[in-house]
Amino acid sequence: MTHSAYGKHQLTGDLVTLSRTSSFHGSGRQPGALHPGLELLRQRHFIVLMQDVQAHRMPADLDVTHGLDFFKPAGTDPSPRAQWVHPKINRCSHSRHRNRVDIHRWQDPHMANNENLTRAEAADRAKLIDSQAYIVDLDLTGSGPTFQTITTAIFDCRTPGASTWLDHIADVEAVELNGVALDVAAVVDGARIYLENLQAKNTVVITAVGDYMNTGEGLHRFVDPVDNETYLYTQFESADARRMYACFEQPDLKATFELRVTAPSHWQVVSNSTSPEPTQVREGVARWEFEAAPRMSTYITALVAGPYFKVDDVYEGAYGTYPLGVYCRQSLAQYLDSDDILLITKQGFAFFEDQFKVGYPFGKYDQLFVPEFNAGAMENAGCVTFLEDLIFRSRVTDAAYEQRANTILHEMAHMWFGDLVTMTWWDDLWLNESFAEWAAHYANVHATRYNDAWTTFANQRKAWAYRQDQLPSTHPIAADMVDLDSVRVNFDGITYAKGASALRQLVAWVGEAEFLAGLQQYFVKHAWKNTQLPDLLVELEATSGRDLSSWTDEWLRTSGVNLLRPLVSLDAAGNFTSVVIEQEPPSSPVGITPTLRSHRLGIGLYDLNAGRLVLRDRLEVDISGATTAIDALVGVKQPDLLLLNDGDLTFAKIRLDDRSWATAVAHLGDMDDSLARAVIWGAAWDMTRDAEVSTGDYLALVLSGTATESDIGVVQGVLRQLKSAIDQYASDAHRNDYNDRLAAAMREQAQTATAGSDHQLAFTRSFIGAARSDTDLAVVAGLLDGTIVWPGLAVDTDLRWFMLDRLVTTGKLGDTAVETELKNDDTATGRRHAAHALAARPEIGAKQIAWNDLFERTDLPNALIGATLAGFVQPEQRELLVNFRDQYFAEIPRMWRDRTHEIAQELTVGLYPFLLADAETLRLTDELL
Repeated sequence: MTHSAYGKHQLTGDLVTLSRTSSFHGSGRQPGALHPGLELLRQRHFIVLMQDVQAHRMPADLDVTHGLDFFKPAGTDPSPRAQWVHPKINRCSHSRHRNRVDIHRWQDPHMANNENLTRAEAADRAKLIDSQAYIVDLDLTGSGPTFQTITTAIFDCRTPGASTWLDHIADVEAVELNGVALDVAAVVDGARIYLENLQAKNTVVITAVGDYMNTGEGLHRFVDPVDNETYLYTQFESADARRMYACFEQPDLKATFELRVTAPSHWQVVSNSTSPEPTQVREGVARWEFEAAPRMSTYITALVAGPYFKVDDVYEGAYGTYPLGVYCRQSLAQYLDSDDILLITKQGFAFFEDQFKVGYPFGKYDQLFVPEFNAGAMENAGCVTFLEDLIFRSRVTDAAYEQRANTILHEMAHMWFGDLVTMTWWDDLWLNESFAEWAAHYANVHATRYNDAWTTFANQRKAWAYRQDQLPSTHPIAADMVDLDSVRVNFDGITYAKGASALRQLVAWVGEAEFLAGLQQYFVKHAWKNTQLPDLLVELEATSGRDLSSWTDEWLRTSGVNLLRPLVSLDAAGNFTSVVIEQEPPSSPVGITPTLRSHRLGIGLYDLNAGRLVLRDRLEVDISGATTAIDALVGVKQPDLLLLNDGDLTFAKIRLDDRSWATAVAHLGDMDDSLARAVIWGAAWDMTRDAEVSTGDYLALVLSGTATESDIGVVQGVLRQLKSAIDQYASDAHRNDYNDRLAAAMREQAQTATAGSDHQLAFTRSFIGAARSDTDLAVVAGLLDGTIVWPGLAVDTDLRWFMLDRLVTTGKLGDTAVETELKNDDTATGRRHAAHALAARPEIGAKQIAWNDLFERTDLPNALIGATLAGFVQPEQRELLVNFRDQYFAEIPRMWRDRTHEIAQELTVGLYPFLLADAETLRLTDELL
């Protein structure tokens, strides 16, 4: 529909209807703090489909529900426009060497700007204060937009008579310090409650009214459209515990955490310690009084409450017996495959306890799948929350199950590295996340059925890191986190995947056994404490006997990606007379320091044998400097393929010599080792992004290679990369032809693949996403209405939405079709699908409605914001999007004044006009920066 033909919200399936019953909206009264938002313009998170926007930012899923993936993930994790690899318009002239963008000039002068906490402030407070305990009393029985919160904070002061502050984003009603009532107006300033004339031991009681959030920050409230039941959960990293209770919001002020909750009696109430039996307060209302949880940082405290469905189990291991719980909304219970989730959980516990030699520290372990989550998962101590899209209501490929297993293991690893032993300040965020990233893949390989997990890491996670490390926003792995604003823009591919790559390189260098021995000593020595990077390095140096100072300087304090290429010479018999590995310094972004690093890497020699590409030999070597001669290969017969970084031990782009490249193009599917294939696929993608291989040539490679590629995660990854290359790198003259060729190939492969196989599903989804001609769209329509049937293909709920979305995006279907489908699937997921489709309509009126909803409606919850903006931005609708370019640059500063960080980030990143890669976009970006 067009805006002129219909009232803005006349369609019952449109956004106002979709949102008002799906979530409670309480974020408008207390806008979030200002953050360096335009840093995000220079990052444009590159996250492999459903892989990472992580509050913790762990990846969500690869292909769970929607091929365009408007659900957000890691950390993270894991942003919807995952493989949208936009052109390098980010190389704005005013941003090449800038680490952060000061948006405080956009600040509302009437709003207190003290939500940001600096590292220096935190260090000073930690020297003065020793936090002991929090006792938090919550009343969740009201039906309004707020909840009652009473915090009792107990702490010591090393300098009696001194002053400090507590952090609290709420309407404070009363403050009592050591039995004396204080003047609220005098002591409350914005997000801080100032306390003067402290005693050696102090007790402060703060009574306040907090907001339920619809942004995924703080205490989030969601109402299920299926049964009208209310569900709550918290998300506190990095500094949103203060939205629920008053606290010292910094990781090195640990305290015990005791929760008392009054809530509807039919609810489950879950926190960091074991859920107690509730006591009846009155009819329909009960009270839960938890025992104090061990000392922990505020960002890993948690509350999840609502009528969640629960599956109980127990883990019995060498270090004890731990109750296990798996939770989801009642309306999702039929899809909860708890057996698989609990299997991975038990395998993870057994593996980590054996490797770390320290028992799980938090007694019980609950895993809760929650709605409208901004991340893939979050490592709350003993109370881990997950994006509920990891419960699969429709058929997905095995890659999705592997990704879920990886997410489960990532969060579990944090129970030791992050929760038991915690960083002193956010400077070591990278170490926290990099370790969990490394440990999850390591455990997946050795403890579960996913023994090719390093292939997934190479194909997806490292691609994210390579891309971000070549943007103007690149930063060292060990970034300088001067304040909370800096933290919030560093949940990225460098912090996660490049950091994990560096750790994998470190493990290869010091030795796996030595690395694990160092970890074991680290956990024992620093349990329940806060640490910094040197504390870990001391243990690793002791167990390995290596000096790690040079490794630290080369890998953690520098930015950019090196490129490695082989230079070979041969004699008349075809034997090597020399093999030299040439190392090039990082070349992107412009002006980056030309760093050369030391690498330990494998070199694989592969020969064709009876139609297969077989490994003849593999060397593991150390290289450094601009050139390294590999003397061990002199006199060796040249293989058909010489593969640098075989085994994927280092973090570097690679190139192949001419003979090896020809062999790879012709025989990539003939290699048995999926990791070796992934390294070659990665090299091909790097060469495409670096404009050494054309989009047309990459298209030809992918279409031939995916036909024989057995690893389904690799298939899905390279198909997404190909679609990105077509949409963003191909010229206007070739784009339609490339899309048609992709659609034709995928249609054929879907019909010839084994019926009901993962490959059939992946090829079908790729075909649908590329379909643009009348012929192809008629096939999509036939699959949707059942007049065309492909044997083995289950056209289930989410695949139906994907097909319908494509037909709506191309103008073949309209509002009525969306409304009809929504009536059949009026669920939280169905409403997101509908929001996406409505925003994707190829009409200026539809775009204007979506734009107005995004920028003017504070009641629109985070999930519908993500769905709407992802639908709004369509590669084939550039002529419509250009109408909103000026509005974007005019409105974004206001979003950082008026919205919370999460929503401002979503709008800034998601709506940046990267598809309009021209001089005007560059000019406007430079002007804003």
